[in-house]
Amino acid sequence: MTKAIALLSGGLDSTLAILTVLKQGISVKALQFNTGFESDSSRKSPGLHDSKHTGKKFGFDVEVKFLGQKFIEVLRNPKHGYGKNMNPCIDCRILMLREAKHIMGRDKADFIITGEVLGQRPMSQRKDTLYHIDKEADMAGYILRPLSAKVLRATYAETEGLIDREKLYGFTGRSRKPQIALAEEFGLTEYPPPAGGCLLTEPIFSMRLKDLLEHSSSPAPREFELLKTGRHFRFSPSSKIIIGRNRLENDVIESLSTTDDAILTVKGHGSPITLLTGKISDEAVRSAASFCARYSDAKYLDTVDLTILHGKKLSRITVKPAETDSVEAQRIEEITEKKITT
Repeated sequence: MTKAIALLSGGLDSTLAILTVLKQGISVKALQFNTGFESDSSRKSPGLHDSKHTGKKFGFDVEVKFLGQKFIEVLRNPKHGYGKNMNPCIDCRILMLREAKHIMGRDKADFIITGEVLGQRPMSQRKDTLYHIDKEADMAGYILRPLSAKVLRATYAETEGLIDREKLYGFTGRSRKPQIALAEEFGLTEYPPPAGGCLLTEPIFSMRLKDLLEHSSSPAPREFELLKTGRHFRFSPSSKIIIGRNRLENDVIESLSTTDDAILTVKGHGSPITLLTGKISDEAVRSAASFCARYSDAKYLDTVDLTILHGKKLSRITVKPAETDSVEAQRIEEITEKKITT
């Protein structure tokens, strides 16, 4: 039986590509890659967290694969550069196809399918770019894009008669109307709205990531997780302050802290969890404390008492709440924006 490996993002297009191939009696194994930089919206969308449910409904298996350090290496030095922010879209795609190639060999599959639509994305979905990606992944001729197959070169699966090219599609451009109509035809009712599911395309997250990579040669996984929550301030090249904005963020920041960090809170008032990470100097502690006071319910007081937990040592400090100008001057987004514009 003919078998295909599919790249499944959880979005509409990749799911439609799978259903198009399944309709021709071909067995499909879907690979869902996790880079660690999926946005909250994509993680909450029906297409992503219910992928296995969708697979069960329509008759295909889903395997989740974490790219981990391989993706971090691509992120640090993408051969083909970044998109508008910190998104190495072309190199990311090449990495995924290379990983899919290994699974293809392991499972003795015949070809790979993706949900890419020609012209939908200006950087990574031009015709020349698609062919270049396939070549770089050492998979030229073996990547079938069912939604745009009729406007692309015939692939191995088509020329060898493994799939009927006439039953594929020729979608192009950014319009979603053809895909929505096809989804209705297939009975696919749950899928996410058209939006970027990657944090690397978001300006604020990208600024924080750029700052992290500039100041850390080998960030720990929890440092990437911390980028997703709270307010971030660069105190020095070796110290950073992170302040929660609500109870949920406080819980996340506290759960990601280590005994090497200092955790600051205001005594007797509503207070954010403030994390001082990196070099814990007296000056850094005082600055973090004043920032914490600034964002607490005690921000209008002349002086504020705080507790500091560093390792197993608990201490106290009294500071004045930081002035707004001082806080903004150290906000990472402000620092990065200035670097970009000057």
